[in-house]
Amino acid sequence: MLKHEVKVLLSEQEVDKRIQEIGDMITKDFAGETVHLVCVLKGGSFFMCELAKRINLPVSLDFMSVSSYGSDTKSSGVVKIVKDLDEPLQGKNVIVVEDIVDSGRTLSYLMEMLKDRKPKSLTLCTLLDKPDRRVIDVDVKYTGFTIPDVFVVGYGLDYDQLYRNLPYIGEVVFPGEEGK
Repeated sequence: MLKHEVKVLLSEQEVDKRIQEIGDMITKDFAGETVHLVCVLKGGSFFMCELAKRINLPVSLDFMSVSSYGSDTKSSGVVKIVKDLDEPLQGKNVIVVEDIVDSGRTLSYLMEMLKDRKPKSLTLCTLLDKPDRRVIDVDVKYTGFTIPDVFVVGYGLDYDQLYRNLPYIGEVVFPGEEGK
């Protein structure tokens, strides 16, 4: 097993404060409406639960699982729907909640697929945006933090299924990569 270190990139307090700000923005943008949050599992679950608590509107939830990584640290570009939604999207204000946007491949595919289901509106919300890795442009309406091209864990993000439970965003540093 590789030895590595996890360094704090964004503290628990920074993350909590920013999620409150995004919740306030969504509350304002959809005043008088209901919003339907679609969580992209597994990573988005921590963020979506915290975000839903901070939206002062009626909120419904659904979950889908999309795979494009396997156990590697970079997107493979191969998108697979592992679990589809339980509820129809037609006529709903849908906000797709994701943990991180990097290459854009997965979310571009997912957003096109969901658009075909005729929601009233379809927007994307991500905790983290990594624009240096972007291969396909995606329109992200709500972004928690823009981060550099480093491998991150915590708050739902994992390294081979580990570290999702960290209450902060940490950077995984492997031997020989310090100071890069």
